[in-house]
Amino acid sequence: MKNKSKELDVDFIGGKGSLTKDEEKQISEFIKAQKILRAKQKARKTKTSTTKKVSA
Repeated sequence: MKNKSKELDVDFIGGKGSLTKDEEKQISEFIKAQKILRAKQKARKTKTSTTKKVSA
């Protein structure tokens, strides 16, 4: 049987207070960069797959 994970009673994750505008901007830029990176990797995988013809 699968064990159930213990649910935590938490309102906030991280430090006290909200993020500054600079921190929000850095996180946003990081997420955009990751999306671009994933899109490039996905495109690379689809282009490299080729089928070989077998002559019998």
